[in-house]
Amino acid sequence: MAITSANQLELLQTAEAVAREKMIDPALVVEAMEESLARAAKSRYGAEMDIRVSIDRKTGKATFTRVRTVVEDEELENYQAEFTVAQAKQYLEDPKVGDTLVEEVPPVEMGRIAAQSAKQVILQKVREAERDRQFEEFKDRAGTIINGVVKREEYGNVIVDIGAGEGILRRNEKIGRESYRNGDRIRCFIKDVRREVRGPQIFLSRTAPEFMAELFKMEVPEIYDGIIEIKAVARDPGSRAKIAVISYDNSIDPVGACVGMRGSRVQAVVNELQGEKIDIIPWNEDAPTFLVNALQPAEVSKVLLDEEAERIEVVVPEEQLSLAIGRRGQNVRLASQLTGLDIDIMTEEEESARRQAEFEERTKLFVDTLDLDEFFAQLLVSEGFTSLEEVAFVEVDELLVIDGVDADTASELQARARDYIDEQNKKALDAARALGAEDSLIKFEGLTPQMVEALANDDVKTLEDFATCADWELAGGWTVTDGERTKDDGVLEPFDVSLEEAQHLVMTARIQLGWVDPADLVAEEEEAEGEDVTEEAGA
Repeated sequence: MAITSANQLELLQTAEAVAREKMIDPALVVEAMEESLARAAKSRYGAEMDIRVSIDRKTGKATFTRVRTVVEDEELENYQAEFTVAQAKQYLEDPKVGDTLVEEVPPVEMGRIAAQSAKQVILQKVREAERDRQFEEFKDRAGTIINGVVKREEYGNVIVDIGAGEGILRRNEKIGRESYRNGDRIRCFIKDVRREVRGPQIFLSRTAPEFMAELFKMEVPEIYDGIIEIKAVARDPGSRAKIAVISYDNSIDPVGACVGMRGSRVQAVVNELQGEKIDIIPWNEDAPTFLVNALQPAEVSKVLLDEEAERIEVVVPEEQLSLAIGRRGQNVRLASQLTGLDIDIMTEEEESARRQAEFEERTKLFVDTLDLDEFFAQLLVSEGFTSLEEVAFVEVDELLVIDGVDADTASELQARARDYIDEQNKKALDAARALGAEDSLIKFEGLTPQMVEALANDDVKTLEDFATCADWELAGGWTVTDGERTKDDGVLEPFDVSLEEAQHLVMTARIQLGWVDPADLVAEEEEAEGEDVTEEAGA
């Protein structure tokens, strides 16, 4: 086919038709045609030539040009597309490096092979443009709900037609034993959109907690308007869920607004989630109060919060224990997810027994180490003393409030406690040195003699050994393998060393050894703070 004999307007008409069908910019199709014609021309004139094609956007006329660029003498490699300043003088006035010579060349006669090649180029460009359009359309819709039609099912995964593309609902993102047939309408949450070689991949979900939050936003106008905010969601998909809400208008009850008249609003969400039971809970800044709400419908007697360990102990009456735990631990598990705290539940009897055991253990500690009678030791425990260190280094006034304790008795108590601690420290240091612990580790600030002994027992005997330790090796942690959490015991875990404290100790050791420059740490912290500020501003 000769370009000169073709209907020039047909090129533009074809580009318009393809662009309309694929919903892409017609200019992209025209550019693909220009590239395909240029490739066909190169096969005719020579692959080394820089042949370019321009299609007039109004008339459809295709103009073929050859471009040559002026280069330095030593850089001349391609004689068909480049020439030197001296060679260019016969074509250009006062040529300089970088100037170009554009010459029009005759249109090419396209044979069958060239036409096929041109078709492949156009199809490839159109496919790329279509993929880019799909990605641009859906990348900003991640985190929203979309309606689609089930197209087919592959190995348990559902392929959903979502209009301008296809989404995939994986087997583990379906609720319970949901099954769909071709043509069924389906509502999903767009969990992620990724740009991949084979095109944009749109991952859908019906089990994500955000799916429930978005459904409530659709059903409850107050949430959409920002009067009520969903603070947290925890789900056991298809079975039960808990959602925490707060109202910024004192005249509006957040729980009542989400439930709706005769439960109409929450029932609409329940129906969409295949009958999933939903507990709507008022959110509270006070963690213990929020937890009491989260454990509904169980009644709670007492809450003990350990903020450092992010753990919380809940005491319930004996008859409320099974209700608080829930079937297969469901209620307490969802409450833990909702609050972000590890929850231990015990009955009033168990809590009383544990407190009695702790009381007896601390009493025995003071009896054995301070040579006290049991009654006096019990007085110390009753006043809140839990360790020898507290007795040894507390202000004397705190001991004088105990009945029967005067200044002399307080001084004697502290002297006995300090003597015992010094004796234990000496034993620990002697044991550590016997195991091979060096002074560099023994004198390192932040480690007690007992810690040094524990480290030496674990073959950490020098400051260099200590500096190579990971924070979790010292403070302990958890490892998740195949969905199962296993406990990693830390060397210093018995001494209540937190993960943050372990990180600080190890980093201090590395700085002392010259392995880390403190200036680099400051720069990294400032950079991290800057990123946090940027993210907050973007949010």
